Amino acid sequence: MNEHTEHHTSRTTDTSARGATVTRYAADRSTVAAGVERGRASAAKVAAALGKVWRVVDETVSPVGWLLAATALSGVVVAAVWGWAEGLIVGGTAATLLLLCLPFLLGAHTYAVRLDLERDRVVAGTSVQANLRIENRGLRIALPAVLDIPVGDGLVEAQVPFLRSSAVHEDALTISAERRGIISVGPMTIGRGDPLGVLRRDHTWPGEQTIYVHPVTTPIPPLSAGLIRDLEGQVTHTIVDSDLSFHAIREYLPGDSWRHVHWKSTAKTGRLMVRQYEETRRSRVAVMIDIDAHAYETEDEFESAVSVAASLSVQAVRDGREVAVTASSPLSEHDRGRVHSLQTLPTVSARGLLDAMSGLVSAPAAMSLPDVSTMTARETPELSLVFIATGSLRSAAELRRAAAAFPADVEVMAIRSEPGATPALKTAPELRVATIGMLHDLGHLMLRASA
Repeated sequence: MNEHTEHHTSRTTDTSARGATVTRYAADRSTVAAGVERGRASAAKVAAALGKVWRVVDETVSPVGWLLAATALSGVVVAAVWGWAEGLIVGGTAATLLLLCLPFLLGAHTYAVRLDLERDRVVAGTSVQANLRIENRGLRIALPAVLDIPVGDGLVEAQVPFLRSSAVHEDALTISAERRGIISVGPMTIGRGDPLGVLRRDHTWPGEQTIYVHPVTTPIPPLSAGLIRDLEGQVTHTIVDSDLSFHAIREYLPGDSWRHVHWKSTAKTGRLMVRQYEETRRSRVAVMIDIDAHAYETEDEFESAVSVAASLSVQAVRDGREVAVTASSPLSEHDRGRVHSLQTLPTVSARGLLDAMSGLVSAPAAMSLPDVSTMTARETPELSLVFIATGSLRSAAELRRAAAAFPADVEVMAIRSEPGATPALKTAPELRVATIGMLHDLGHLMLRASA
């Protein structure tokens, strides 16, 4: 007898005297366990199905519908328990309204919906035109419906009329882009329901479009921004042995290259003479954006500072200069002072740079401005010019500490945005500080600074 048989058989009794054999079997424990597992699996499937049904019902029935259902049930209970005819009338009326609303949910959505944006990149303070096209691809008439289009934090509702088979409905929409940011459009949802708003069924079309709202910029003359438009670069006062800008002649020293020997001077003096050059350096520009919310009195000040940074950096990119745009990464209050995190915006193209600037936000917790300067100087060596875009609440002492993080031969200019203020330019040994009251003041102040 194998093990499985021994497990099933508990006792066998031979009752040959009565001409019969009686065999009793014990319960198989493995079979019981399997049955329990099957029961649990079935219960889980039933629970999942009931949960799905409940979600559908909860999404379909509005608060008004739940009120009608509660009224109908209460009326029936009151009529059955106390025999009140009024309860039966009220409950019957509520149930009738629910039944009358059901036909509005029948039928499937056969719409083909498409939203075409006129453009996906705009400047703050403008708007975007969009064309909405809805086609009924069913064989029957489609009842009126409402199409919900999420636009950022808002919602645009488009009314869909009766549509015969293959009929098309088009509508023009205007999406406002008053402030800089990134606007998500979609996914679109169409709802079908009764006129009373008791029952509603939604159908969602997956897909989301993005609108980049760029900061406002103002044109800046390249020379006034400190950018030298030549092929060699910007000449410095550092004397080197090999470059393009000739400076003077000196005596030969061991280790000098023979290529730089000036033979005419050698023939006149009788001693080996070599050329010296002034170091030329490409104009590498850094634009720092102060995102610390404590540096700005209002949100408009921060928007003005972002516009200043965008104007300077976009001009540098369009002129083909090497530019780095940096800002502190937003931090939590717990990490402030303990974590140093610098975000660098892409500068391959002006459009990519403006796209990244569309997502900049002020943060109540950020790295201090001197720390941002230190990390910028470390990540972007050999700078020639640095701009710091900040707000009116940033003190001169903090700006001087930020400027001290850069080498002495780097020119630093801080631009404080203070809407309504009189344009001003102050010069100090460490840096120059410009105050602008409106964005158009930036170009004039850059001309004064370059002079």
